[in-house]
Amino acid sequence: MKFTAKQIASFIGGEIIGNENAEIFTFAKIEEGVPGALSFLANPKYAEYIYTTQSSVVLVNKDFEPNGEIKATLIKVENAYESLAKLMMMYEAAKPKKTGISSLASIAGSAKVGENCYIAPFVVIGENCEIGDNCSIYDGTSIGDGVKIGNDCLLYAHVTVYHDCRIGNSCILHSGSVIGADGFGFAPTADGYNKIPQTGIVVIEDNVEVGANTCIDRATMGSTIIHSGVKLDNLVQIAHNDEVGSHTAMAAQVGIAGSTKIGQWCIFGGQAGVSGHSTIGDRSTVGPKCGTLGNIKGGERLMGAPAMDAREFIRVTAYMKRLPEMDKKIKQLTKELEALKNKE
Repeated sequence: MKFTAKQIASFIGGEIIGNENAEIFTFAKIEEGVPGALSFLANPKYAEYIYTTQSSVVLVNKDFEPNGEIKATLIKVENAYESLAKLMMMYEAAKPKKTGISSLASIAGSAKVGENCYIAPFVVIGENCEIGDNCSIYDGTSIGDGVKIGNDCLLYAHVTVYHDCRIGNSCILHSGSVIGADGFGFAPTADGYNKIPQTGIVVIEDNVEVGANTCIDRATMGSTIIHSGVKLDNLVQIAHNDEVGSHTAMAAQVGIAGSTKIGQWCIFGGQAGVSGHSTIGDRSTVGPKCGTLGNIKGGERLMGAPAMDAREFIRVTAYMKRLPEMDKKIKQLTKELEALKNKE
């Protein structure tokens, strides 16, 4: 598929500087641009590459002013990064989509599959399942009895959805993700640990994306809930009876312990951890490798383990770097103090 700069500018409401007939058929990073590619410049750190890039078209913010010759055609927009995302979504949507049900898929007689779906070989769909319209389910995926999946969902290869779980519309589940495995519930006894049956389910609302090998455990009772618009990276662990608020994003290897409530529009850096039975307020930011203990008010920015205010963490880190020097000074002052005492 090919598009001209004029077509692209019209779609994203941009202003063309250069050849409006310049054609693009692929995307490339600005430093790796090739003829026929569309690139973008949003971070000033990469500004030097706009003068040497081989890309045919580059998206830039409206306030960008060049200080040298640029060969590429520019399209000025309010936000280059957001405009690029919009174009890439359009490009993906224009790709041909597979449809049809493979004869090698195993679909229970009581299951219902909507219109225009693609069911790949070796997919297993259990009894009384409901799959909405326009869904794509790739090879090796297992969908347990009683599962309900909405419209326009994409389940990549080897996804596992346990029995009775609920998935909304326009969700993406990447390979290896597991929805509805048992929560980590055991009662200690003198002889070991007795398993507590996990009788609840997982509810995933609309427009949620779940990364590869991410696990969302079913509730002990009731539901583990992932609200609309949540984005989970790879290798994220959501424990039983958790509730994750709308539009919250978690980077890789985040772990949320059980019965925790996460607010809306929160951000979690890689390997952050949250203790169980706690509440994280709306629009909180938990930094990479940060460990929270207890409740967090909304709007806080936290770093470190145990978690502390981000500005305080920066000050503490600065002091830590000076500890060897401070140790030497303390030892020297101690020697001098002892010497003074001995003279008395």
